[in-house]
Amino acid sequence: MSTGTPSLFEPYKLGDVTLSNRIVMAPLTRNRAGAGLVPTPLMAQYYGQRAQAGLIVTEATQISDTAQGYQDTPGVYTDAQVAGWRAVTDAVHAKGGHIFVQLWHVGRVSHRSLQPGGAAPLAPSAVRANTKTFVNGGFADVDEPRALEIEEIPGIVDDFRRAAAKALEAGFDGVEIHGANGYLIDQFLRDGANKRTDAYGGSIENRTRFLREVVAAVTQEIGAKRTGIRISPVTPANDLSDSNPQPLFEHVADVLNTLGPVYVHLIEGATGGPRDIVPGFDFEALRKRYDGTWMVNNGYDRVMAEAVVASGKADLVAFGKNFISNPDLVERLKRGAALNELDRDHLYGGGAKGYIDYPALEEAAA
Repeated sequence: MSTGTPSLFEPYKLGDVTLSNRIVMAPLTRNRAGAGLVPTPLMAQYYGQRAQAGLIVTEATQISDTAQGYQDTPGVYTDAQVAGWRAVTDAVHAKGGHIFVQLWHVGRVSHRSLQPGGAAPLAPSAVRANTKTFVNGGFADVDEPRALEIEEIPGIVDDFRRAAAKALEAGFDGVEIHGANGYLIDQFLRDGANKRTDAYGGSIENRTRFLREVVAAVTQEIGAKRTGIRISPVTPANDLSDSNPQPLFEHVADVLNTLGPVYVHLIEGATGGPRDIVPGFDFEALRKRYDGTWMVNNGYDRVMAEAVVASGKADLVAFGKNFISNPDLVERLKRGAALNELDRDHLYGGGAKGYIDYPALEEAAA
């Protein structure tokens, strides 16, 4: 470990594990789970190819049968799913890598055809999102949700807890709670979707209650050193918004600092889009309120990543789409090598094409 200016390519101690570098593979939905939403051998090969990342965070993974919003996305709540993930974690660990699973409940971003018994999706409030999901081989409008009854909420919290325990059974080094991108936790946080008038709605403290309870339950179950969380204060993903995000997410940072998860994974700006979508939003103010590991994400290249780590404004940098097309992205960044072009036609669903067939540097040279 260096005692001088931090470097993107040096090891980093994250909880009880030492990452080989500060480069993280961000969660990337690929819609390739098998029957029963079980991870497949193809998925084990895919993640194993990318094990040179300091940390891999898996694609978003359902915590229960009501949590699904897209076809062929994996779960981590049945024994069969745990067994499928065990092959993935074994593949990554065999190459010296570390891997967290992202725990996901989509809330209102779902379709009745994916819900048990064709029921309406669950949400803080019965506010339909103007967005689409991937179902039946194509994109379709999401269905109108129903508002969770207050007595149902502890059960959802417990689903997160039990999924975290299952994740450790599957061999994961930890979990990342998905609190971003317009899904259930984010829906509770932001007033564009949360219209509740009970203990989970209205004030910033009330809207943060569900996040607080989920993080507390997961850290109590598996330990804070194995628990991260992802947030996206200003992204409009999945038709979500907030009337005053700065104080809301400063409070979120305070809550997280008290609960002590091992890292916060921050999406700066619009997910996969402009970083300055809300001019004047102060991301550094959140960083200053949180004492743990700070991971940043959104449009970073090598120069930006090296600068943010060297400045101490972030400890880890997550890369998304470039990891899809470059299994050896860490080596390519280190060498300043060219990157493979992304096959956008095979991002979602399908088989090996556009998934495990991207060449590494040595293969490309041959």
